[in-house]
Amino acid sequence: MEWPPTQGGVGLRRRTVLKGFGGLGLGVLLPWPALAQEAASGAPVAPAGPQPGIAMHGDLKYPPGFDHFDYVVPDAPKGGLIRLGNQGTYDSFNPYIIRGTPADGLGFTIETLMISADDEPFSEYGLLARTVETPPDRSWVVFRLNPDARWHDGTPVTSEDVVFTLDLLKTKGHPFYRHYYANIVENEALDRLTVRFGFMQGENRELPLICGQIPVLPKHWWESRDFDGAILEPPLGSGPYRIGAFEPGRFIEYERVPDYWGWGLNVMRGQFNFDRIRYEYFLDETVIREALKAGALDFRQENQAKAWALDYNVPAVREGRLIKEQIGHERPTGLQGFVMNTRRPLFQDRRVREALGYAFDFEWTNRNLFFSAYSRTRSYFSNSDLASRGLPEGRELEILEAYRDRVPEEVFTQPFEPPSTDGSGWPRENLRKAFALLKEAGWVVRDLRLVNEQTGEPFAFEILLSSPTFERIALPFVFNLRRLGMEPTVRTVDISQYINRVRSFDFDMIVAVWGQSDSPGNEQRDFWSSAAARQPGTRNYAGIQDPVVDELIDKLIAAPTRAELVARTRALDRVLLWGYYVIPQWHARFDRVIYWDKYDHPAASTQNGLDLNTWWFDRAKAERLRQGVQPGQES
Repeated sequence: MEWPPTQGGVGLRRRTVLKGFGGLGLGVLLPWPALAQEAASGAPVAPAGPQPGIAMHGDLKYPPGFDHFDYVVPDAPKGGLIRLGNQGTYDSFNPYIIRGTPADGLGFTIETLMISADDEPFSEYGLLARTVETPPDRSWVVFRLNPDARWHDGTPVTSEDVVFTLDLLKTKGHPFYRHYYANIVENEALDRLTVRFGFMQGENRELPLICGQIPVLPKHWWESRDFDGAILEPPLGSGPYRIGAFEPGRFIEYERVPDYWGWGLNVMRGQFNFDRIRYEYFLDETVIREALKAGALDFRQENQAKAWALDYNVPAVREGRLIKEQIGHERPTGLQGFVMNTRRPLFQDRRVREALGYAFDFEWTNRNLFFSAYSRTRSYFSNSDLASRGLPEGRELEILEAYRDRVPEEVFTQPFEPPSTDGSGWPRENLRKAFALLKEAGWVVRDLRLVNEQTGEPFAFEILLSSPTFERIALPFVFNLRRLGMEPTVRTVDISQYINRVRSFDFDMIVAVWGQSDSPGNEQRDFWSSAAARQPGTRNYAGIQDPVVDELIDKLIAAPTRAELVARTRALDRVLLWGYYVIPQWHARFDRVIYWDKYDHPAASTQNGLDLNTWWFDRAKAERLRQGVQPGQES
């Protein structure tokens, strides 16, 4: 889908990433299902003793000793190079702090205690940890490390590394970690290979899985270095790749580690098949596309409908040497939209925020800019059963009743629908509704300018972007806002300045994306909580400070069953939507990829769509391509 260009949008990723920790160059992590059984009460009961995996709700899909994940080709060949283009720059190899712009792909070098499966809502299986143990109330978790786990210098990975990492991330890491790990209050190495985490009293059944996502760092390497700094010394890792050649801001290359300790694990079979992964950095997406067509890059995940439709009409595509492919997915698409910073007085009135939504003409935008490729987003959890729909009923209604006098009445009386138009480009009726709301909020038109009725202050604000690519979407929106007498401006800055301004909440409006998983939980605090609104570097871009939202997040985190999680998530979704913090944009149910015909991938796409980790280099195809033989013309 069209999204504001940021670091990390090239398709290749490490599978276990912190949920919601995406955008702005920070990567995204997703979880996996557990060995829990449903008791008569409906609450999951964890199995006794150490287990090879854990699910958030319900049973694990894969039994102990399974051979490989279903979505991989277990004997996929190893080898070859894949070259990826990335817009922007980088100046750091430390992705765990708020300073600097980290290079893409750093997650390939570091392992987590456990790894997610792409074909389950939220389950994890052993990676650095061989087993996991937690009691029925999930008040603590114990991990037993794999004795074969090694750092790239040959040093064993120990429980001391795990304890060191959590302490480091909570005290010096990115603010996200302080929210995500806030309820982990005990962190103890029981012996060289056993680590125990204890949790704050209360219902938070996700915490054992969150602990499984900890990216474990080498104590003996980091304790002699400044963790607060944006370093450019390749850090020591334990993953399937290490940093090879690099030039800050221009490229970085990762080399597969031949003696990586984890190649024999079932969770690693059929994955991370390239010998080298190279990221080339460019300042402009148009140049990236030209580099791909010229053969200087191998693969691109295309995020622009216009470019997909018009920019690849070249002989290589027509001849089948450069392949265009749409890969369907069933993953939650989260929400992308124009975000209003309610820390600014201009956007603190809900009526004003609602009024601005009437100026965005999705139907015209979709038809004229996107070739009608997208669906309008109507939920923070779009494309999933977690999205609210219709009027609240059943368990969702019961949850919301407790807040009836503290949320907008529309939560109970109207299904949420963003404003729609006839697509003509002249949303007259919508602008009339916007004028009425603005007048209620104390804004009037004088001398063709919208001004505050009391102070005479004009309605002026800035839309901050990180790339000229998104200007074509913002400018028609600005045109309609000016019809209302507002004075919006669009400012495009380089990626480093953009990241720093967003981290410090120094903006009026931005375009942001909140990715979601099938099992939302503790990461929602970083998105919407009052505490996150006051902490620079979090993803509460809108500055939401609502006690009802805080309480609903706590309820969501404590959900004892999948059914209860769905009801509580829908309740949160509905309250957020009627707060009008964001003008929702669009989403797609497919990934667009274009690549040279020297790669292959599993036949069936996973629930999560594109997973370049499972692709491989095909030497026969590469040789045919080198010789200029078109597909189907081999002798």
